[in-house]
Amino acid sequence: MTAMMLDDSEASDAELIGRARGGDRGAFGKLLERHYGFVYRAAYRWCGRKADAEDIAQDVCVRLGRAIRDYQGNGAFTTWLYAMTLNASRDMMRKRARDAAKTDAYGAYASIAGEASAEADDPSEALWTAVRMLPDKQRDAVLLVYGEGLNHAAAAEVMAISETTVSWHIHEAKKRLKVLMRSAGEV
Repeated sequence: MTAMMLDDSEASDAELIGRARGGDRGAFGKLLERHYGFVYRAAYRWCGRKADAEDIAQDVCVRLGRAIRDYQGNGAFTTWLYAMTLNASRDMMRKRARDAAKTDAYGAYASIAGEASAEADDPSEALWTAVRMLPDKQRDAVLLVYGEGLNHAAAAEVMAISETTVSWHIHEAKKRLKVLMRSAGEV
């Protein structure tokens, strides 16, 4: 009853989640509004394109509507939401790879190949482009730790691996990034 009397802007995530799980659309909407920027930012860091990040964020919003009842509350909501965002990002990239293979098979790939992102002039974009070229686990570790500011323990929870494994992935990623950045002429 107390949660119902609070303004949604004052309600905690736990209260909003509880109300959303019970079918309160207003609470669900406030939860989305509160965390949309986080989801978009994580998606953008993963894919590097505004349009794709918007699509991924929208997909996460839809998925969240179906999955909110399954949220157990064992960890931080943002950790669960970040894992959902990574999964949506991976799904989009896999779909993009399948679509590109189909397009290539039909000989039309060249017509869409040269598409450049508006963010390419950003000096840090070269680094994030190189991060996106890393193997999955290394990329995820770098995005979680440096892109989202999580500590190694929190990143380990999201990735469902040990903290020392996260540290190892970060170490290996740094070595690969040095090579990638040198070959791109950025270092």
